[in-house]
Amino acid sequence: MQELLHSILKRESEAILRIPIDQRYEEAISLIVEHVHNRHGKLVVSGMGKAGQIGANIATTFASTGTPAFFLHPSEAQHGDLGIIQPDDVLLLISNSGKTREILELIDLANNLYDNLPLIVITGQPESPLGEAADICLSTGNPPEVCPLGMTPTSSTTMMTVIGDLLVVGTMTSIGFTIEEYAKRHHGGYLGRKARKEV
Repeated sequence: MQELLHSILKRESEAILRIPIDQRYEEAISLIVEHVHNRHGKLVVSGMGKAGQIGANIATTFASTGTPAFFLHPSEAQHGDLGIIQPDDVLLLISNSGKTREILELIDLANNLYDNLPLIVITGQPESPLGEAADICLSTGNPPEVCPLGMTPTSSTTMMTVIGDLLVVGTMTSIGFTIEEYAKRHHGGYLGRKARKEV
């Protein structure tokens, strides 16, 4: 069992290092800064299933580090939650296959509300319908899942999480987010106490 676990760590670590890094990350971060911090919009993140759970985590991490963000469930969007979107928002959509029906429908719904909302996509399939619809497409590198069935989202969700971290930390750096601002957003728990102590 230990040999198996070490093998999983090795495969996922190697997959992280193979995430394609290029100028698209700088473009994505610039787009987020422009729409959220200069135009006072927000980052709207969406994904279905496991990708949605990763998306919710990315949204809350952005929000806690100075970039207003909201997770929009793609199914709930069809029942009124689409109203959270405003003209200066930027969308971050996540789908490993790039074919998730609810996410593709969300693009149509959002564009029907406001034309040409900028779209950043995280996917394992850049040539998919979702990847082709994106203004900026960030590829996970499409690593094989470490699940023994090759089915359960494992490696793919790890890559999504890491890409989210790249965007969060890159944005924090771009806006000069400080420990003082961090402390204002964290009042409870260990992180809140630590941030206030450092301030």
